[in-house]
Amino acid sequence: MKRFLTVFFTALLLTAALCVTASASDYDAVAEDLAAIGMFRGTASGFELDRAPKRSEAAIMLVRLYGAEEEAKTAYDAGEITHPFTDVSEFTSPYVAWLYNKGITKGATATTFGSAGTCSAKMYCAFLLRALGYEDGVDFQYADALTFAQQKGFYDPTMFAGDFLRDDLAALTYQGLATDLKDGSTYLLDSLVRSGAVDAEAAKPMTEKIDAYRAMTAAVNTMDDSAMDVDIDMQMDMTVTAEGETMQVPSTMQGNMKMIASEDGNIQMAYTMETTSQGVAMDMDVWMKDGWVYLSTEADGTAMKLKYSVEDQLAAVESLGAVNTDAMSVNGLAMLESVTAKTSGGNTEYTMVIGEGVNSLIESILGMVGQDAEGMDLRLGKLTATYTVDGKGNMKKIDLDFTASVEMDIPMEDGQSYAMAAEYDYDMSMTVNATGKDVKVTFPDFSDFQEIDPSQMAA
Repeated sequence: MKRFLTVFFTALLLTAALCVTASASDYDAVAEDLAAIGMFRGTASGFELDRAPKRSEAAIMLVRLYGAEEEAKTAYDAGEITHPFTDVSEFTSPYVAWLYNKGITKGATATTFGSAGTCSAKMYCAFLLRALGYEDGVDFQYADALTFAQQKGFYDPTMFAGDFLRDDLAALTYQGLATDLKDGSTYLLDSLVRSGAVDAEAAKPMTEKIDAYRAMTAAVNTMDDSAMDVDIDMQMDMTVTAEGETMQVPSTMQGNMKMIASEDGNIQMAYTMETTSQGVAMDMDVWMKDGWVYLSTEADGTAMKLKYSVEDQLAAVESLGAVNTDAMSVNGLAMLESVTAKTSGGNTEYTMVIGEGVNSLIESILGMVGQDAEGMDLRLGKLTATYTVDGKGNMKKIDLDFTASVEMDIPMEDGQSYAMAAEYDYDMSMTVNATGKDVKVTFPDFSDFQEIDPSQMAA
């Protein structure tokens, strides 16, 4: 399911040719949840999610992930453990001493830990893997820590592209806590609750969400989501503000999308949509084949047939999903505010409320597909997604309700720019007609489509 949704968003973004500028911090709610169980703490300046984490902070988190915080403090105060590093503060010393005495860290040199140095995504994934019971040099090599973490289902490059910040550390921690231990007995947070390292009542909101998410993932893990055929029915209300004037534009859209994502990274898609807005109807057909997007539109007797290459961009995105994930995947969990399940008539409805973290994912995808539409800022608001799954784990329906906003400066021929802002309210329903090998995509003759530069689409 996640593979389909990732490719679905990628395909739509490629055809739209938009550029997203998301804020640096998207996982504030995750930090709050981790703070509630004593796992993540801020400073006098708050959580400071928009700066890079220090190695000393990562060390503290690692000890907490082992459920050994009180043990470390008690042993250090009693003089039972120590460390040789001269650059570790008194506050951090119990944590570093515990890790040093357990042989989990050796420091940067014989006498320095590198406390003020920054912690990278690779370093932190290695820490999380150790907390899950894996050993570097035995189960994985440090150089391959990101790939191994992706295989274990808690790291996804599309979520953590760019500079690694405390914001990302919080999200990775959250997903690491929902990941199975090496021995498969349970997931990390549940093991910490059972051992008494984390209070069960404080952790209840997190464990309930994790359990529901894992149940949903397990319910559809046998479904072939490499291909889908869905009917789309969407209502969109748009409010546009330009030059001091505001206009309401309600629209309805109905159509179908067939998409196949092959193992070699090739995406085939046929997307047909009829849009009616303020009494004007427009037909739009989009196809994707062999690294090209073909676009055909017709409105008020005016037709356009355009094409542009996205081969390089697709290869960049597809390379991120090249790792086969055999473990229970919890990628994307940090973006969710809540997950609930309801059974009705043999089907189960999983409702997820997705928070601001989704903007980091979309920003990463668009960054990798290489769009460069300066002066445009697009953000998604809260998104509610309901997946209806039958008793065999087959997806039957996807309902999405979300808002979006965009601000843009459109360059004019006289060198000036035209400022415009728009707010969107979407209500979308996708009925799944077929999945996997039952999906077939057909294409028309593309010989009369005019090639353009993708940046012209944004213009």
